[in-house]
Amino acid sequence: MASFSTLSDLDLDKKFASLSRQLDDLRKALAKQGDAYYEDGRETASDYYSQLAERLHEALPAIKRRGRALERTARGNPAATAAVGLVVVGVLAGLLFSRR
Repeated sequence: MASFSTLSDLDLDKKFASLSRQLDDLRKALAKQGDAYYEDGRETASDYYSQLAERLHEALPAIKRRGRALERTARGNPAATAAVGLVVVGVLAGLLFSRR
């Protein structure tokens, strides 16, 4: 049986092998860049989380004070509290049904 390999077929095989190696090199380079971007993103997210946690920790006493004041007001005026609650429920229901 005659061989169908020609010089151009061998050249194509060499080029294909070369392109495969280059593709592997590109994959490795992209993987390194992806790791670097991931690490940078993780560090940035960690920094944002730390800043947010610090701000919330600083604001927590004021939030608690305002919450207690709101609770005292609600207990002192139950009718007004119920009316505000009904208005809020009505507004939410109106928004819900108007979107349909």
